[in-house]
Amino acid sequence: MKILLNPDKETAAAVKEGLKQTGGYCPCRRERTPETKCMCEEFRNQIKDPDFEGFCHCMLYYKSKED
Repeated sequence: MKILLNPDKETAAAVKEGLKQTGGYCPCRRERTPETKCMCEEFRNQIKDPDFEGFCHCMLYYKSKED
């Protein structure tokens, strides 16, 4: 398993800028709770799932099942 940044540099830059503006909270979420602090709880749970492969909600990170 690997966790990678989105290879689309424009998307990654936009999300990183959003994180700066929200104090580290997912810019795609309205709530500002510990669960939405990047790396959000939703994606941490997806990482634990051995069958999950894909992007986090805001598209900054990608979980690959390959090493």
